[in-house]
Amino acid sequence: MASAPKRPKQAAAGSSADPLPAFLAWCGRAGVELSPKVRLSRAGAVAGYGMLAAQELEEGEVVLAVPRSALLSQHTTAIHPLLREAQESLQSQSGWVPLLLALLHEYTASNSHWQPYFSLWQDFRSLDHPMFWPEEERTRLLQGTGIPEAVEKDLANIHLEYSSIILPFMEAHPTVFDPKLHTLELYKQLVAFVMAYSFQEPLEEEDEDEKGPNPPMMVPVADILNHVANHNANLEYSPQCLRMVTTRPIRKGQEIFNTYGQMANWQLLHMYGFAEPYPSNTNDTADIQMVTVREAALQRASSQAQQQLVSEQWDFLCQLEMVGEEGAFVLGWDEVLTEEELSTTLKVLCMSEKEFKEYKEQDGWEEDSEEEENSTLSYEALSRLKTPCKKLLYDSVVLTLESYASDLKAEQDLLNNKEAYEKLSQREQQALHVRYGQKRILHQLLELVR
Repeated sequence: MASAPKRPKQAAAGSSADPLPAFLAWCGRAGVELSPKVRLSRAGAVAGYGMLAAQELEEGEVVLAVPRSALLSQHTTAIHPLLREAQESLQSQSGWVPLLLALLHEYTASNSHWQPYFSLWQDFRSLDHPMFWPEEERTRLLQGTGIPEAVEKDLANIHLEYSSIILPFMEAHPTVFDPKLHTLELYKQLVAFVMAYSFQEPLEEEDEDEKGPNPPMMVPVADILNHVANHNANLEYSPQCLRMVTTRPIRKGQEIFNTYGQMANWQLLHMYGFAEPYPSNTNDTADIQMVTVREAALQRASSQAQQQLVSEQWDFLCQLEMVGEEGAFVLGWDEVLTEEELSTTLKVLCMSEKEFKEYKEQDGWEEDSEEEENSTLSYEALSRLKTPCKKLLYDSVVLTLESYASDLKAEQDLLNNKEAYEKLSQREQQALHVRYGQKRILHQLLELVR
């Protein structure tokens, strides 16, 4: 099977220009505490720099502590007063604009406090997110995965934010910013940098319903740790500092991995520029677009009256907020992660005209049997769906598989042929991991609902 993923990483090491010693000296001055039991190195890491155990580590050991004063955020940048003054005009859909302005300034200011930190990334051209791929290549390699559509939205938002928010702010502060230096291209690279390396502090439980998410921030050293689903460390937040804590024993010489969350391969490639080879990513998922299930229902409707019924059923599901034109049903390895939405959609789209009329009269409520109340849409439960629901789900999976440019066998043959796999470009390998994982999940579902 394929080797470990290569995450696009930092400046070249192993020469007199290696920025790591200067960065570690800066960490010492900034109050960042690195355990003597760990070391930062390229050698032994799956990609770029990584953190490795220099000695045996027990579960619960603190390997890194970063004081909040060492975080790079909209609150710690030298232009914090300007950002605070203009905070109303800097609001955006992403919520990232203040941090991105801070990065635009600090990355290009020769006297920036953060220069040793940025020296790990001599430029951002090593970031190889799909947003930087030519559109033709992105479509060819990632068709059907959901990534091209996500990238198109990203690029539209980046252009909109830069033209409507960033440029006016820079023009209002010509002594700090220069559009010839702080270009759209640099802004796009910094968006990818924030995607791949920033952290967002979780909200307190009592704030989850009232506040939006916390703004992103850069956490020196913590952002050097690579990610795998089967991670062995976790970042913990406290009022004074952020700590990286081991979650299980780690042997000397092993790499210490953080987690970026429960990320499917398509999300990893989209946001971070890499994917995990099968079967490493236990959090991988595949999507069935909601409109694909509608399409499958319409295809089996044999009369205009039945097609009209499907349209009415779909509109009612939209009213119930079970479906949407851009939504997707999400399938994991063991269960449907959007179980209520998929279960209700299949049930409604398989109703007769009489059943649907009664269902509508109850506003989508009905008495569930004890069996239905206690069942989730595990894959074992899917195999017990009523025959019409199984047929609709089967047809929807077939339509989804047809959206890819290649089939599962072709991907399997490529992964099993080491010589052919190694001839693939980095992008081709990462895209293969995304497609293969999704297709495995979809084919697993096909077998259950045949």
